[in-house]
Amino acid sequence: MTAQIIDGKAFAAEVRAKVAEHVSALKADHGITPGLAVVLVGEDPASQVYVRSKGKQTVEAGMESFEHKLDVSTSEEDLLALVDKLNNDPAVNGILVQLPLPDHIDEEKVINAIDPAKDVDGFHISNVGLLATGQKAMVPCTPLGCLMLLRDHFGSLSGKEAVVVGRSNIVGKPMAQLLLRDSCTVTIAHSRTKDIEEVVKRADIVIAAVGRPEMVTGDWLKKGAVVIDVGINRLPPAEEGAKGKLVGDVDFASASQVAGAITPVPGGVGPMTIACLLANTLTATCRANGLPEPEGLTA
Repeated sequence: MTAQIIDGKAFAAEVRAKVAEHVSALKADHGITPGLAVVLVGEDPASQVYVRSKGKQTVEAGMESFEHKLDVSTSEEDLLALVDKLNNDPAVNGILVQLPLPDHIDEEKVINAIDPAKDVDGFHISNVGLLATGQKAMVPCTPLGCLMLLRDHFGSLSGKEAVVVGRSNIVGKPMAQLLLRDSCTVTIAHSRTKDIEEVVKRADIVIAAVGRPEMVTGDWLKKGAVVIDVGINRLPPAEEGAKGKLVGDVDFASASQVAGAITPVPGGVGPMTIACLLANTLTATCRANGLPEPEGLTA
């Protein structure tokens, strides 16, 4: 048996196309153009690449892109002042402060200074609480992308047994909440879970988001399970001067021989994250203007 490959890159392109269609309608029918502000502090190379990609895809979707690139020495006070300015700017519907921030800045303080209605990353404590209690929230982009892929594959998730490997605030915990909302039976497994292989083997759905290269192997899986690999890790290069191979938290070679369907790395969950950021910005715009939310692009 060889697993079906879940093509996140192709699905993300479909999501972006739907967003662009909704944005075009917003402009034509209501004279509204969604705006996304991205704040980058410092010169982390990975963050710079990511921010450039976000800006490009925002413009391609017909939205306004506001990029704020600040020096690594920017004070917490100045960053909070910029966030406050963006909170009060009617042209800005979504605000994203790129993480990680320099050590002298309190990330939680900055995240919780963002207007929850404009918090398109879904990290504000208010949105975390709303999601946990089943209310309308801004949902973190990566878990939302995973949920979209699962809904597309299964249709209904009701009654499925799901195991989330990893308990981070960014992926593991919100992913579990979203699966619960779709009536899955959910277990969160982590580094202290006893007999973790047996726990994972119960699952119809496995979400691997633990940050350990190729940790989940084929012998952990129930035959036919659907595996969503959130991890992205670069292995040490085989020779000096070469780039190490990108791998997920799942050993793709062995898992793909047991799973019913699986996301690859790269090309699986990764492209969905930015697509869902655009979807969240559109959702925030609709909510701010009392308009119906875009169907199929929310949790």
